[in-house]
Amino acid sequence: MQNSYPTVAYFSMEFGLNSDFKIYAGGLGILAGDYLKAAKDNMLPVIGIGIKWKQGYVEQHIDKDGKIVDSFYNNEYGFLKDTGVKVDVKIRERDVWCKVWKVDCFENSELYLLDTDLPENSDRWITGQLYGWFEEERIAQEMVLGIGGIRALRALKKNVDIFHFNEGHAVFAGFELIKEKKERGYNPYDAWNESRKQIVFTTHTPVIEGNEFHGLNILEYMGAFNGLDRYLVREIGGDPFNMTAAGLRLSKKSNAVSVLHGRIANDMWKSVDRRSEIISITNGVHLGTWGDKKIIEANERGENLWDYHMNNKEKLIDFIYEEKDVKLDKDKLLIGFARRAAPYKRGDLIFTDEERIAPLLKNGDIQIIISSKAHPLDFTGKEIIKHILGIEKKYPNSVVFLDNYNMKKADLLTKGVDVWLNNPRVTKEACGTSGMKAAINGVLNLSTLDGWWPEACWDEVTGWQIGGGFVSDDIKEQDRNDAASLYDVLFNKVLKTYYNDRKKWTEMMVASINAMVNRYSGDRMIKEYYEKLYR
Repeated sequence: MQNSYPTVAYFSMEFGLNSDFKIYAGGLGILAGDYLKAAKDNMLPVIGIGIKWKQGYVEQHIDKDGKIVDSFYNNEYGFLKDTGVKVDVKIRERDVWCKVWKVDCFENSELYLLDTDLPENSDRWITGQLYGWFEEERIAQEMVLGIGGIRALRALKKNVDIFHFNEGHAVFAGFELIKEKKERGYNPYDAWNESRKQIVFTTHTPVIEGNEFHGLNILEYMGAFNGLDRYLVREIGGDPFNMTAAGLRLSKKSNAVSVLHGRIANDMWKSVDRRSEIISITNGVHLGTWGDKKIIEANERGENLWDYHMNNKEKLIDFIYEEKDVKLDKDKLLIGFARRAAPYKRGDLIFTDEERIAPLLKNGDIQIIISSKAHPLDFTGKEIIKHILGIEKKYPNSVVFLDNYNMKKADLLTKGVDVWLNNPRVTKEACGTSGMKAAINGVLNLSTLDGWWPEACWDEVTGWQIGGGFVSDDIKEQDRNDAASLYDVLFNKVLKTYYNDRKKWTEMMVASINAMVNRYSGDRMIKEYYEKLYR
């Protein structure tokens, strides 16, 4: 079967495979992990290329005084296999050796990780912290991923048909492909055009400011030009060099990660000349990782799902009790929110009008679990967490904050809460797969019409919409509109259905599972990549 499909090398800064393998930060890595797992399940020839992070992403806890504490720990992984391969990348005019490890847990798909933590390197800590430190280190990490990744594939003697860059972090792999062709006698522009035939690109961030820029001078100093001349580099990425624009110009075809994101991305990058076409391939989730097999199979048999859901809810409540010494009520509505603590995701939107929601928090008719993590240098995100901690202190029996959000907590939450709350400002979320994970387990989504949800929301059937798709350049106006809508839907639809109409609630659970299990699976996603992007 594999011989009939192109072999794909999938480059990503992070891969979320399980909670204990700390080479991921958030959604980008979870997507990459689910992609690899789906490739394995479908026996598709995919080779993952990533980085063996020594410390990974931040461990973020709340201490006994309520302060946010960021920690980094060295990790060792005994299951990694030494390939015996090392490749050299010249960074800041110094040779940096990258050891290549194989993640030996995939029968079909493969994952190789590059590691600079070697005694022969003076720059051992390039692969230390995922998204850590400052600009020079970020560029060095991306050179290891891109340039080192291509050299690792060559050293491993892997024949690759398509090079897939998951976000702009990998664009220096395109520079290496161009360099290879130049060394075979191509002129620079023919080398670029020929390389494009092998490259595809996935763009994620729908906010210009969230896309990565670097000055040409610092790229040249770091050695990122990799033998290409300044004029060609500027034509590929601009000045300053935009990693996303470079990905679009280096690829034969690109994709956004939801239908709405596709419209936004095409408008956002319309001024980029010679860019690839951006199509939409909505993300999916790996059912074997995120789906509760028992509830999905019970749904197929037409059984009542409530007892299966309550079993998952009780597991979550028991976990909360162990973690926080708080015993939530299994018979009361339980809302979950778990996202990165970014301002546009609005983790504290539900507390906008505290006076209005306070009576329901006091009597426990609404219980809320929030789990989040902020980048160590994102002080605005940390202020959002502090606000939530203040609310938790006021309502300790109905509001719970779980620190150090990770895959284990995501799994418990997306199976165990009754309602999955997601309220980004519309047009700011590219996709948002956590709601998919909840939906396949019969947890009902309550979300603004952003990312994937406009494709899946059948209001009061598969879940509920917030805000009517309202968009405003005035952030305060948008937040007022969405908060008012959230309260209206929560009080007049969600609460009334949960407490007064169990039949309708379970019918919605069935509709959610039926609508989501196949349509938003990793299997569907990777097949679409092969059909629409790789051919």
